[in-house]
Amino acid sequence: MAKFLAKLLGCTLPSKGASPMCESKSHSRVGLKSSTKQKTTILSTLASEKSLSDCKKESMPQTPPFSAMFDSSGYNRNLYQSAEDSCGGLYYHDNNLLSGSLEALIQHLVPNVDYYPDRTYIFTFLLSSRLFMHPYELMAKVCHLCVEHQRLSDPSGDKNQIRKIAPKILQLLTEWTETFPYDFRDERMMRNLKDLAHRIASGEETYRKNVQQMIQCLIRKLAALSQYEEVLAKISSTSTDRLTVLKTKPQSIQRDIITVCSDPYTLAQQLTHIELERLNYIGPEEFVQAFVQKDPLDNDKSCYSERKKTRNLEAYVEWFNRLSYLVATEICMPVKKKHRARMIEYFIDVARECFNIGNFNSLMAIISGMNMSPVSRLKKTWAKVKTAKFDVLEHQMDPSSNFYNYRTALRGAAQRSLTAHSSREKIVIPFFSLLIKDIYFLNEGCANRLPNGHVNFEKFWELAKQVSEFMTWKQVECPFERDRKILQYLLTIPVFSEDALYLASYESEGPENHIEKDRWKSLRSSLLGRV
Repeated sequence: MAKFLAKLLGCTLPSKGASPMCESKSHSRVGLKSSTKQKTTILSTLASEKSLSDCKKESMPQTPPFSAMFDSSGYNRNLYQSAEDSCGGLYYHDNNLLSGSLEALIQHLVPNVDYYPDRTYIFTFLLSSRLFMHPYELMAKVCHLCVEHQRLSDPSGDKNQIRKIAPKILQLLTEWTETFPYDFRDERMMRNLKDLAHRIASGEETYRKNVQQMIQCLIRKLAALSQYEEVLAKISSTSTDRLTVLKTKPQSIQRDIITVCSDPYTLAQQLTHIELERLNYIGPEEFVQAFVQKDPLDNDKSCYSERKKTRNLEAYVEWFNRLSYLVATEICMPVKKKHRARMIEYFIDVARECFNIGNFNSLMAIISGMNMSPVSRLKKTWAKVKTAKFDVLEHQMDPSSNFYNYRTALRGAAQRSLTAHSSREKIVIPFFSLLIKDIYFLNEGCANRLPNGHVNFEKFWELAKQVSEFMTWKQVECPFERDRKILQYLLTIPVFSEDALYLASYESEGPENHIEKDRWKSLRSSLLGRV
């Protein structure tokens, strides 16, 4: 995980000569031009409809749209009605919760007959609490408070009171299972869930049906996750280096991406399918678990490694790298210069279509692949390429001023999504590595606890706001028709390793200096077995 984060946090738009995940200070081959042509493609399509409104509490047990949960300040301004600055271990300012003891925050999560926590609080606390305790520990505390304080374990308890509190407890459990289903892969979580649900459902047929529906939905989600992970494992186990394939299969009968999909727009659509599918399986908790460290007030000396369950997040970053290497491979493979130039222009068109769709992650991966050294050094090839469109794309994804141009385009796409007239306009796929960096620096820039030991909840409002925006984007259904042949090619076709890319590049356009000549000889010897 440490190595993964180190690579990820060094990521910007790679300049010429850099690998996809690594930052480089070298200059791009193609100069940046101050064009806004592509940015206005997204911005000009914005509608003027009313934005999504906040979801009402009374609509239990449905979870609200994430875009409706937070205002521009990072949290709901009307969450708390208390006029006190301090109440029961919680500290407020202008009716906004800023900090509190961990125990008080847990108490604040649990409903009673007269109270149900705001959904923004539920999401924020369930997301951030794992920085201080395991989810199963939180669930055990919640169950204890529900059972003991609401007297659910007392057979002689007030049935009317139980009828009032049971729907609220069931609602809390439903929100937890819907938003953080992966927590329940832990048998301890599932055991506590079923135990509390059984207490709620006893004697009430309506509650029994709701509990059964909640657990069945959870089981379906976990089964889908397991199936997805099996597919990823199968793809990973069958991947081979492109050079190995070339040794056994003559290049004359090798397929390339253009023979599989000649239309750049269609390829951009299929890339969007892959992006949205992989985004969909990333749990919101993975953004937090990637950065979990030891809580200074926790006396447990054990390692926190088991908390860092970020496999879907890492798989998505690996997809970005694969796409970058696929682009570089497709460009470096053709023997003829005109074919390489045609391939570059093809991917420029694909990248432009990704931008217009709102698929910024594929766009960045494609630009990253074209900026890799084995591709950028092909000067004779680039001389035959019409680079005007590429100039515009690089301008949009220029990393200067903290990716100002990209962030402007992203805001435009996000606004378009909110006011969308069609499912196609709802698509927003952010440059994922930059999103991770933003969340990382937010986490690192503010302490989890204040000097008095209170949890710094103001920080976690902002963290939840960023993650909730991502949650809205990942729930979009891809509107494009799937093409199995193209998807199969994108996901499984072997790609060159970095060394194989350099070798193919040198074979296409010979070394220009002694260093390149020495490397070429070394690569021919090690990869091809000849000098």
